[in-house]
Amino acid sequence: MLTALIDYDSGNLHSAAKAFELMARQADAGEVLVTSRAEDVARADRIVLPGDGAFAHCKDELTRRSALFEALTEAVEQRGRPFLGICVGMQMMATTGREYRDTAGLNWVAGEVVRITPSDPALKVPHMGWNDLVIDDSAHPVLAGIETGDHAYFVHSYHFRVEETAQRLAHCDYGGDITAIVGRGTMIGTQFHPEKSQRAGLRLITNFLNWAP
Repeated sequence: MLTALIDYDSGNLHSAAKAFELMARQADAGEVLVTSRAEDVARADRIVLPGDGAFAHCKDELTRRSALFEALTEAVEQRGRPFLGICVGMQMMATTGREYRDTAGLNWVAGEVVRITPSDPALKVPHMGWNDLVIDDSAHPVLAGIETGDHAYFVHSYHFRVEETAQRLAHCDYGGDITAIVGRGTMIGTQFHPEKSQRAGLRLITNFLNWAP
C-alpha cells in the first residue's frame, strides 16, 4: 500500500510527511512517499495534494509539471484513487479560484474560492489559528470519531464556497460560515492542516489511510 504526497514546490511538506508516516506506521497502512515523480503517483494507492500560498501560483506550479499533473488527474478521475487535498490543495478541487486573478481549478467539487469577508470587522484576515469544527456529514468514513467542537488549525485568507451543500462535510464560524472539509466520491479536502490539528487531525489522517471507498 502506497500513499503519495505530491511535491510540486508549493509548501513545506516536512510536517505533513512526518504526520502521515507516523499514522501509517500505527495503522499498518503501508508506505508514505513524498514525490514529484509521475510514475510514483500513477502507482500510488492513495494521493495527498498539499498546498500553501496563493491559488493561482499553486495551480500554475502543478500544471506546468505536465506529466505529474496528468498522472494525478488520471489516478483520481479515471481510476478512483482516494484523494486528500490539504489547504490550497483542497481549494484547487474547486471550479474557480478568485485569488489575484481568476484561475481554473480541477473542478472536482463545484464552487469558487473567494476572499474571506467576516461580518465582524474586528476579525482579522487571514483566518489563522484554532477554530471549532461543525460536522455537516458525520456519516463520512474519513470523519469517523471526529465531532462538532473538535479543534482544527487554519491558516488562510480565501475560502471555498461550494455549490452543492451535500459536498460540504464540515465548516467553522469566522464571522460567517467557512468551509472546513469538502468531499465527493473518492475525493476529500480539508481547509485546515490536519498534520497540525492534533487529535482530530491525526484521526482524520488515519481514517484516510484506512479508507476503501
